[in-house]
Amino acid sequence: MASYELFGTASCPYTRDLREWLEMRRAEFREYDVEADPEARQLMRTYAGQERTVPVLVQEGKVVQVGWQGRGCVVSD
Repeated sequence: MASYELFGTASCPYTRDLREWLEMRRAEFREYDVEADPEARQLMRTYAGQERTVPVLVQEGKVVQVGWQGRGCVVSD
């Protein structure tokens, strides 16, 4: 099973929902809080350009999903 990187924020309910979805599927993932960690925010931008909506799900260096079920939270700069 491929490993994922989940970029989100502690306050975003859609980040929580995507995390729970990954956990239910027993997917391996590493989670980053882009509000609390400037390096994580920069890493997210490396993958997703200027994307400011979280959650962002990355697999093998490629963005596979932005938001959760059509919804997301905007991260301020």
